[in-house]
Amino acid sequence: MNKKIDNYKIMLAQLEALISGDENNVLSNLSNASALLMTTLPESVYTGFYLFDGEKLVLGPFQGGISCVNIELGKGVCGESAEKEQTIIVDDVTKHKNYIACDSKARSEIVVPMIKNGSLLGVLDLDSINVADYDEIDKEYLEKFVEILIEKTEWKFSQFEVEK
Repeated sequence: MNKKIDNYKIMLAQLEALISGDENNVLSNLSNASALLMTTLPESVYTGFYLFDGEKLVLGPFQGGISCVNIELGKGVCGESAEKEQTIIVDDVTKHKNYIACDSKARSEIVVPMIKNGSLLGVLDLDSINVADYDEIDKEYLEKFVEILIEKTEWKFSQFEVEK
C-alpha cells in the first residue's frame, strides 16, 4: 500500500485516540490536532486553524511561525476556501494571484473548510516547504481528519469578560 496513505491512516487513528471520550474541548482538540499534523507531515511549515467569527476568519490554534490574524472571506486561499466551502489545493503559492503571504518558506498550500450542519466553523490550513506537495490523497484524508474533529468536538467558545 502507498506509504502516504498508511501514514494518514495512522494519523486518523491517533486523532481518534486523542479526542475520544470526554476530550471534546474545541481549543484543546484543535491544538492537539495541529500538533499531530505538524509531526505527521514533516514538510509542513504551518498546520493550523482559522475560525469563523461570523464575519471573518480569525487565527486559531496552530503550529509554525507567526501568521496572519484576520482573513476576510474570499481573500487568500483560506478566505476563498471558506467562501466557496470547498477544499483548495495550491501547487505553487508564488503563482496564485489570491495568495496572502504569511511565511516566506511556504511553497504550496491546502485548505479544507470546516462545515457543521451547514454552518461555517472555519478552515484547516496547511503550508509546505515543497512546491506541489499536496494531492488528491492529502485532500481525501485531510477532509476525513476535519470530519472526525467536527464530529467529536463541542463547538462552544467560552466568553471571558474582564473588568477594566
